[in-house]
Amino acid sequence: MSDKPAKKQKKPSLTDMRRSARSFALQALYQWHMSGNSVTDIELQFRMDNDMSGTDLPLFSELLHGVPANANDLDKAYEPFLDRNLDDLDPIERAVLRIGSFELIHRIVVPYKVVINESVDLAKTFGATESHKYVNGILDKLAARVRMNEVNAKRGK
Repeated sequence: MSDKPAKKQKKPSLTDMRRSARSFALQALYQWHMSGNSVTDIELQFRMDNDMSGTDLPLFSELLHGVPANANDLDKAYEPFLDRNLDDLDPIERAVLRIGSFELIHRIVVPYKVVINESVDLAKTFGATESHKYVNGILDKLAARVRMNEVNAKRGK
């Protein structure tokens, strides 16, 4: 028997909590896209079925409700940068692009590079093999359009 105290579980960082929120939001938005169920019902299901103690719940809820409410405008924002029809996008890629577009347009307190990196990470985790490169290219072009001043400042222009 050891006299060492049990290790305390480390509290998740804000970055980890936001990453968890985006991950759950992606899964919930995929479910919404595929099932057509209400986002309110999906949110309740996710909160009941998952341990979300390490999740930024306000961000999860904002993404889950904000993306569908703005889906048409978000699709129109990134559609010019697609090399295929919008309906030909994989549902995961579409959800990732919508989340990234939502954050670029509606959550301007989040630096554009963070939005792109988090979206790329989601695509790497949940998407097809090369989808992260596709997502990166599209969101980079969208950022240059909707966050022109921030992008130009970062690039030294």
